[in-house]
Amino acid sequence: MIQADTQPRAVVLLSGGLDSTTCLAMAKAQGFECHALSVLYGQRHQVEIQAARRVAQALGAAQHREIGVDLSAFGGSALTADIEVPKGRSEAEMSGGIPITYVPARNTVFLSLALAWAEALDSTDLFIGVNALDYSGYPDCRPEFIMAFENLANLATKMSTTQGRRIKIHAPLIRMTKAQIIQAGLKLGVDYGLTHSCYDPAPDGRPCGQCDSCLLRAKGFAEAGTADPVLAP
Repeated sequence: MIQADTQPRAVVLLSGGLDSTTCLAMAKAQGFECHALSVLYGQRHQVEIQAARRVAQALGAAQHREIGVDLSAFGGSALTADIEVPKGRSEAEMSGGIPITYVPARNTVFLSLALAWAEALDSTDLFIGVNALDYSGYPDCRPEFIMAFENLANLATKMSTTQGRRIKIHAPLIRMTKAQIIQAGLKLGVDYGLTHSCYDPAPDGRPCGQCDSCLLRAKGFAEAGTADPVLAP
């Protein structure tokens, strides 16, 4: 598919969480026509996919595609298998190793899917909302991983090997604190009330407030000096 206009296209991975939502807003602010991609990877709840749909519509994504790749077939994570989600951990505990909520190779799979769609769209730009500061210790959220995947992408695609076009993996949040991410999103008009971060929500979608993701989100809003609209009465 060849672009007929001058607005560059980008594929933006969108989970419906705080980080990926901010990333989509940033891509849009940079002038990209944003094509949002959400992956149904066998996660134990569908609340985040519902959030992704709300976010894609609110932020005016040109397209929002959902694709299924069932990583629960492999298990190995509290997000895809019948394994208890850790609750109430301290910051030291969260930074002390790779938690059971890590999904094996998830971001590698996600970026591979985004790369395939980007090439079909004749796009050289992919956005992912990984963060290497206020995060749960996942190895596929580190700058080294993003650099390595970008190198791989430029060895593996038709447009890079035959057309000399450089594929770029944008990770604008990677060196930001959660508070900085929230502040940046608010400046761009992001409504965080549309987002979902909890690893273990109640049946009605309410966040548990005690998983690593909830605790990091709460810390971010507190340090940003603003209330989390998801928790508003």
